[in-house]
Amino acid sequence: MNRISKPTREELLTVLRGRYGQSSKMERTEILDEFTALAGCHRKHAVRLLRSNLHAQPKIRVEGRRIYDQAVRDALIIAWEAADRICGKRLKAILPQLVEAMERHGHLCLDTEVRRGLIAASAATMDRLLQPVRNKAKSHPKKRRPKKPSGDIRVRTFFDWGDPAPGHLEIDLVEHNGGSTAGSFVQSLVSVDVCSGWIECVPLLAKSQALVVEAMEVIRRQLPIPILGIDSDNDSAFISDILLDYCRMNGIDFTRSRAYRKNDQAWIEQKNGAVIRRFVGYERYTGVVAGQALAHLYLAVRLYVNYFQPSFKLQKKERIGAKVRRFYDQPATPCERLLSHPAVPDCVKDNLRSQARSLDPLALLHRIRDQQTALAALVDPEKNASGPGRQNLEQFLKELGQLWKSGEARPTHRQSPKGPRYWRTRKDPFEVVWPDVLLWLQRDPDITAKELFRLLQERASGSFPPGQLRTLQRRVREWRHVMARGLIYAGLDVPNIPTTVTPVGMDRSPIIR
Repeated sequence: MNRISKPTREELLTVLRGRYGQSSKMERTEILDEFTALAGCHRKHAVRLLRSNLHAQPKIRVEGRRIYDQAVRDALIIAWEAADRICGKRLKAILPQLVEAMERHGHLCLDTEVRRGLIAASAATMDRLLQPVRNKAKSHPKKRRPKKPSGDIRVRTFFDWGDPAPGHLEIDLVEHNGGSTAGSFVQSLVSVDVCSGWIECVPLLAKSQALVVEAMEVIRRQLPIPILGIDSDNDSAFISDILLDYCRMNGIDFTRSRAYRKNDQAWIEQKNGAVIRRFVGYERYTGVVAGQALAHLYLAVRLYVNYFQPSFKLQKKERIGAKVRRFYDQPATPCERLLSHPAVPDCVKDNLRSQARSLDPLALLHRIRDQQTALAALVDPEKNASGPGRQNLEQFLKELGQLWKSGEARPTHRQSPKGPRYWRTRKDPFEVVWPDVLLWLQRDPDITAKELFRLLQERASGSFPPGQLRTLQRRVREWRHVMARGLIYAGLDVPNIPTTVTPVGMDRSPIIR
């Protein structure tokens, strides 16, 4: 039985609702049987329709109020770029301080409502608003360093750290060899304070035990707190009497990690990827000029990362069966962790606060981009001689909110553009019969591609499966386009007007000759 139309059903309901509400149980059963037979609906649905209020007003859908408008999103993009594209949780932690520093130096002037919305946005909201921007600007894939041999010094594992006071460092060498260990190349000595995450970097022109000691002396002068201990891997540059004597003379506890156990140096390994590879990249750098460029880059990076780059710190781990749960504290910068630690002297905290107030995060980022452009020019002068760092600070700030449209902002991570594909991926199915197809088209220009394909199948049965019809249709359309151009410019002296079309690939456009 066909169901009744909706207007008819509404009229029927209007009549039956009054009877249904005043009838007995037996009469209601009869009404339900009659209505379900006519309407063709379920019995429970019929009960709901008959019991519903005839004069009930339809619900009005209220459109959701948009809390974060385009102005907040644009301001968030600028702050995200100024923070070097960190994640939402880290950006949420540093955003008030970052906005205040940018406003103090005259780089940003936000409306009251925009500023309130920007600061009030959660980390998840920031990630959601920045998702299309991040998809446009993708980062360079990571690479791994080879494992190093072990040494012979007292071993300290990851679980032996506990909660050390500020001044206990992990050190490591990062090779800038471009994937090949042959020849000489620049290396970076990296140190990180386990308690606060404070990072210092010094470039080395060669892998030498004496140069490692000189670099440690530079790090000791730059570090705002005294060095209490260092922990290295089993590299031969560290496992030496020279470094051991230096530690004894300065009252520094010297330990090493286990061989082939990278997790023993989890703090420094994380910084190697999050800081060194992020700002320097994976290219090969050799010579004094590259070392000087890295040294200038690290002078800006140490201030930018230690004062304006919050990071997570692992508090504890719990194992539940095969699953391990990790608990982290709130994101904080290394400077904030030193300021909140009771073991740091007040004079050191005063110096940290004074320097934090004088730093301009966007000026530091501009210096970083400038040095990254210089490093990229050392690798390929023709392709990487220009970049956002080569502009002055005013131009850099003006284009900061639109950098995401051009993709990767770091010149050290940009890849050369790929040229068009000119080779064939599969054999041309119409290479042998294409002259015959051209003859058919010249005899009958209005013939369709389907008719041509049918003729080919009739002449060579089984040689052309139905799936190749689309390829022939593209070829015929391109031929007609070329012929139309020839007709348009028939009376003009226009060069390079092709007369024939030679197909070169099943999924590629033909070469016009």
